[in-house]
Amino acid sequence: FVVCEIRRLDCRVCGRVRTETVPWARPGARHTRDLEDVVGFLAQRVDKTTVARLLRVSWETVAAIVIRVVAEALDPDRLDRLYRIGVDEVSYRKHHRYLTVVADHDRAGAVIWAAAGKNAATLSAFYEELGPERCARLEAVSLDMGAAYRSATTNHAPRAAQCIDPFHVIKLANTAVDKTRSHETNRARHGWTPPPKRPVGRPAVDTPPRQPDPGRQIKGTRWALLKDPQHLSRSQQQILIRLRKQRSMLYRAWRLKQDLRDLYRLPDPALAAEHLDRWLASACRSRIPAFLTLSRTIRQHKKEILAAINLNLSNSKLEGIASKIRLINHRGYGHHTAAALISMIYLCCGGITIELPTER
Repeated sequence: FVVCEIRRLDCRVCGRVRTETVPWARPGARHTRDLEDVVGFLAQRVDKTTVARLLRVSWETVAAIVIRVVAEALDPDRLDRLYRIGVDEVSYRKHHRYLTVVADHDRAGAVIWAAAGKNAATLSAFYEELGPERCARLEAVSLDMGAAYRSATTNHAPRAAQCIDPFHVIKLANTAVDKTRSHETNRARHGWTPPPKRPVGRPAVDTPPRQPDPGRQIKGTRWALLKDPQHLSRSQQQILIRLRKQRSMLYRAWRLKQDLRDLYRLPDPALAAEHLDRWLASACRSRIPAFLTLSRTIRQHKKEILAAINLNLSNSKLEGIASKIRLINHRGYGHHTAAALISMIYLCCGGITIELPTER
């Protein structure tokens, strides 16, 4: 225990009584700065219950210390010199509770801002905090295909190039392949009635043979259609060969999906526009319902997709941050408020480095 007489001062500026600041503790804290730094260092690596048991403080004390440490260690100039940012939402509780997370691509994906919600008003709050002058300096914003983030970015940063994350584009293609597989399975089973269950014992001589399920062969093609060709097993390669020989619609859907994936593997980004135009023409001629819908969606976002390729931007860092945020939330067995989780996000993903007392 540290015993010290701290003076109370009558502030002439604000007209209130203030407590004297001491160098060995943060304002309003009941613990020394050294102990709080140790708590913050451990909270970056283990759960709060372990920290509370190790240092003999309560769980609520650990949460309060984390908030104070983050408030002091978080870079106040983190919103300056922003040129390329990424925006994504993260689910942190059930019943559709989301956080909007903004990261800086030029700082290895460090989180610079987070708030509860995932609508246009939430991201607009970030742009309002950024201010018109700093918004005008933004060069690119990577985001998903949601209309909320796009409208907020268009209203506050119209000069910034909006880049759609490649992950969401390929995810839509995989969904289209899955829908095509389900459609083909239902079409093959149309008019087929499952045979009744055979009675116990040997069947009679004049019993007709059981009709096999016509959709069973299609049912086993899912992973062969979704996996990358270089990761296919021998049996999955044989499935693709069989579908190609049968001139199946599933093989054409798989071919379209692979051609769209090749869009992000071109040696020269200048070839992307021509490649995408050829893909859109092939998808429109395919007469596959799921890919006709996908081609309309991609045509609407063509400019943003090409911008992501030309600027080499994706939300891969934000997807990694989202996984880390879910780990932080799971490690703490959930957080009671979004503010407590946001403090932990800044502490673990905001580029904060805490110096231990033994390292000074």
